Amino acid sequence: MQPNFDLLNKVTYLIGSAELTVQLPDVPAKQPFDESILKFLNDVSGKLMGNRVSKTYPDVITFAFWIRKASVLRMKERLGKKDDAFHLGRGVAFHIAPSNVPVNFAYSLVAGLLTGNANVVRVPGRDFPQVGIIAEAIKSVLEQHEEMRAYIQLVRYGRDKDINDLFSSIADVRIVWGGDRTVAELRESPLPPRSGEITFADRYSLAVIDSDSYLNIEDKERVADDFYNDTFFTDQNACTSPRIVVWTGNRTEEAKKVFWETEHRLVEKKYAFQPIQGINKLTSSYLIAAAEPEVKIEEGPDNRIVRVRVLEATERLMDYRDNSGYFYEYDCRDILEIKGICNDKRCQTIAYIGDKKTVLPLIETGVKGIDRVVPIGKTMDFDLIWDGYNLPAFLTRTVVLA
Repeated sequence: MQPNFDLLNKVTYLIGSAELTVQLPDVPAKQPFDESILKFLNDVSGKLMGNRVSKTYPDVITFAFWIRKASVLRMKERLGKKDDAFHLGRGVAFHIAPSNVPVNFAYSLVAGLLTGNANVVRVPGRDFPQVGIIAEAIKSVLEQHEEMRAYIQLVRYGRDKDINDLFSSIADVRIVWGGDRTVAELRESPLPPRSGEITFADRYSLAVIDSDSYLNIEDKERVADDFYNDTFFTDQNACTSPRIVVWTGNRTEEAKKVFWETEHRLVEKKYAFQPIQGINKLTSSYLIAAAEPEVKIEEGPDNRIVRVRVLEATERLMDYRDNSGYFYEYDCRDILEIKGICNDKRCQTIAYIGDKKTVLPLIETGVKGIDRVVPIGKTMDFDLIWDGYNLPAFLTRTVVLA
């Protein structure tokens, strides 16, 4: 069946055009980490760094640092070609970005570019300022990199199966972010037989804090800021945002008191708290208390931060999860006690304070979850190995030269 390109009149192009979409199947794949791509991304980085508006959005600046040439060359050294074969992008990559993380679309786009693919990226429907800032920087830099125009199309459209069908029909690989519902919707749109798919479905994350290590840290405010960036910065909507805080060590009660008092002062100063968020968190805490009678809702100065102490860390807790500062807490004597919640494919990231090797016995049991173990403050740091996928390997094909 031939693609129905007439449907493109329902698509809004932030970058690209219907004419370029029609030509996508004929765009040649590039080699991973092609020099033209590195130069282009470095220029986009410079454009963003030099924009005063960009500097008001930490996630935009973090992205700009990530795509500068020095950073990309380190990625190439770590993840680039390690054999005598010839590697090329798969062809056309169709990306569905999540609706609740403003800059995710840009990371997905760059993953597609660095692996040599031409890209169609559906950006969030919400009008995030960060989307416009990055799109304008790319559009401006494309004026000096005409050869890159065929490789970047940023589009916006509603939940429309016909358009999903169209873009899927010309895709060599499809990258779906945004949760179980989005994955199910996209899977109703068939891919060509030789095409592949990566899905980033609903996930959850947790923090493991060694109380002794935390209390020995001199700069508690920095830790609070790191934890804020992991959680409150995205209203805990990111899959990487810890929802459960697991406490280990010998001084847990002392550490909790200092940790949450310091965090609350920061949240009170920085976070735009809405009354409805407090109501939602209170409702969620009552629901979990009704379902799990032994939980305890910890007292606090207000409901900017709601803490629910649980006696068992299991995946059931995720049925009652909330966001905007809603945390379960568990006192852990043996790291294997949290195997239940980590033996779930939805479990993504463990953020830690202390010794990361503490988590190794848990991973060695063969749990089905846990794709990343990173320091607190680093959960949002994107990498080309993500959710257990090696993106450079998946988004490229290998030509064997025997």
